[in-house]
Amino acid sequence: MYYSIRHLTKFRYSAPINESLMEVRMHPRSDGFQRCLSFELSVSPRARILNYRDYMGNQVHHFNIPGRHNQLAIKTEALVEMLPPAEIPESLDGDGWQRLEELTMSNDAWDMLLPSSFTERSALLEQFERELNLQQRADPLSLLREINKGIHNAFDYKPQSTKVDSKIDEALEKRQGVCQDFAHIMIALVRHLGIPCRYVSGYLFHRTDTPDRSAQDATHAWVEALLPDLGWVGFDPTNNLLAGERHIRTAIGRDYTDVPPTRGVFKGEAETELKVAVQVSPTTHQLPETEATRMPSWTLYEASQQQQ
Repeated sequence: MYYSIRHLTKFRYSAPINESLMEVRMHPRSDGFQRCLSFELSVSPRARILNYRDYMGNQVHHFNIPGRHNQLAIKTEALVEMLPPAEIPESLDGDGWQRLEELTMSNDAWDMLLPSSFTERSALLEQFERELNLQQRADPLSLLREINKGIHNAFDYKPQSTKVDSKIDEALEKRQGVCQDFAHIMIALVRHLGIPCRYVSGYLFHRTDTPDRSAQDATHAWVEALLPDLGWVGFDPTNNLLAGERHIRTAIGRDYTDVPPTRGVFKGEAETELKVAVQVSPTTHQLPETEATRMPSWTLYEASQQQQ
């Protein structure tokens, strides 16, 4: 399956600003069962765009606009090929917990076992943990499926009920939130069980025949857990899904702090208005191999978008 992705971000400022710096993490990854065939990024006002890979292998673009401006537009277009993922069994055979411990000891995933900025433990998290009766029982995969479904059933999906910098206690108290909140809650629960778990930022293609709760015109977030024999497996607690052909990954990290679509700073005193539009469409278009393997270099800033 091929997907065309268009992502438009507009910042409007109440007064002219100077010297804005911006980071952008919107370049789809090329690993696992997905491959980014092309990616283009343009900025208005025009700027020289550079890029690098961070320690997790995410493509980060950054740029500097030194002149005065009262708005900033960032537009990306990508073509991604998604292969059918490997079939995930209902459970793990044998002593899954013992094999997971051995895998964790030999795998460089310690960062994904420790609490992070948005996944710290709290009294409300422990209360929810007791509701789900979470402990190392059955096998890791079966328990992850249970947690995925438990979060989906316990929380209402409500856009703008939390903010981009909200801690998990806000969603836990209201029992509502967006994909960013649900991903952070699942990560906090799963890591406490001794399962490495990481945050995934990206896009979800919405089909008319699927009852997805997440917003169609926004970025999406889910999690990946490390399991023996299977590697990193994606779970989407917002929609009670295993990540598959419709989940397009742009960045992975410990939590949202590592992978915001945009992050930047500017000089000046101004209020910021942010508007985002995302379109993910299936396509039959295929690039010639010479173009498919050519990755243009382009890409930095502190305004953040909450993932829906």
